[in-house]
Amino acid sequence: MIEDFRLPDLGEGLPEAELVQWLVAEGDTVTLNQTIAEVETAKAVVELPSPHAGVITKLHAAAGDVVEVGSVLISFDLGGDSSPSGSPASETAAATAGDADQPAESPQAAASADAASADDEKAQPNLVGYGAAPRAAARPRRRARVAAPGSATTDTAVLEAAPHDAVHAPDLDDALVERPRSTPPVRALAKQLGVDIALIEPTGAEGLVTRADVEAYAHRVEALPPASATARAEQQPEDGSPDARVVRTPIRGVRKHTAEAMVRSAFTAPHVTTFLTVDVTATSELIASLRSDRSLVDHRIGILAVAAKAVCVALARTPELNSSWDERANEIVQYRYVNLGIAAATPRGLVVPNIRDAHEMGLVELSDAIRELAQTARAGRTAPADMSGGTFSITNVGVFGVDAGTPILNPGEAGILALGAVRRQPWEHRGEIALRDVMTLALSFDHRLVDGEQGSRFLAHVGEILREPGRAMLHC
Repeated sequence: MIEDFRLPDLGEGLPEAELVQWLVAEGDTVTLNQTIAEVETAKAVVELPSPHAGVITKLHAAAGDVVEVGSVLISFDLGGDSSPSGSPASETAAATAGDADQPAESPQAAASADAASADDEKAQPNLVGYGAAPRAAARPRRRARVAAPGSATTDTAVLEAAPHDAVHAPDLDDALVERPRSTPPVRALAKQLGVDIALIEPTGAEGLVTRADVEAYAHRVEALPPASATARAEQQPEDGSPDARVVRTPIRGVRKHTAEAMVRSAFTAPHVTTFLTVDVTATSELIASLRSDRSLVDHRIGILAVAAKAVCVALARTPELNSSWDERANEIVQYRYVNLGIAAATPRGLVVPNIRDAHEMGLVELSDAIRELAQTARAGRTAPADMSGGTFSITNVGVFGVDAGTPILNPGEAGILALGAVRRQPWEHRGEIALRDVMTLALSFDHRLVDGEQGSRFLAHVGEILREPGRAMLHC
């Protein structure tokens, strides 16, 4: 029995994922829940466990392909009859081998078959971590506009090389054609050759534009008179060679998600940023003493962990910073727990996973949680659940030698604190000038939820704890 496995919704509501690598090959025998592939969503790299035990008969995608949720990803042979009744294979066999004199299938029988097929689809396993069951319909494909021949945006050679049905319409200025599907490597080849993939007639399975389609189309363009050679040269991308002056990178994955989230936050929540420069010499001395403690040698407590503890303490005194704006319910939601987001720079872009119930943790626990969070994020292994549900965030720009900034809120949160670099510099101390460890804190907050007075009190309280960390004991 052959069973197809479709790419599931991974619990993030995202329409597609990129296949990073297969961990199995065609012909391999796999067990239930064995990891078969790694896919990258807009948030993280996720391991896919096998939903069946059996033999892999076909891999329907290659590494680097972007696969839509609900598309067939892999096929299994589960043993038994390879063409069971009601399966697509048996239906095809019946249609081709049937007697010509045999009466056609009745509408009632067809309806029954459709219902059985729907029941089989509903019965597919829905593994833990896979979120909702696979969706039946793929998302709408993008549509590309084809300009009229002779216009400034259309190369005559390109239109001549295109299939006639792709450009023939009563009014080409308003004609819309569906952009054919293709894989990322094929789209990259088309870009390198200066070919508009929307004008290529696909020959691959299910309307897929193949590499051969692109090469054949480009060959037809090259064979045309040289009158359009100049225009084609002008259309050549500048990132096609190692000496290119411009390099183009597709916007997808974590970078795309981060950009969308930041734009949504910046143009939804009215941001206000306030700054405070603090003498953190006492905190530096505390950290040095903790690092010299042999019992804590494996924990590596740093300024970020101390600041995280200070934030948790300060949020208890100014809960307005630990809230969100519910537009639909027309309510302000105030949280009595802290899921502390820690901004992490990764090779795939900026992510903000959060530490659950950070308010219940001590300094050592927070330090360990931050280190584990950062390592997991940089490896691209952050679980989707850890990327949502945050209530307040911290970003440590000081590690890059930056003194301050105006951080953008993580969507749905009321505040974010940026930690600047700790610098040794002259500072007033006990009526005299002395060399002290000084850092700048920058707090951005949503002015719908937080007034200036509340934001200032919160920042001052965080600064007070970092100035005299022993005072935090009064509020724990």
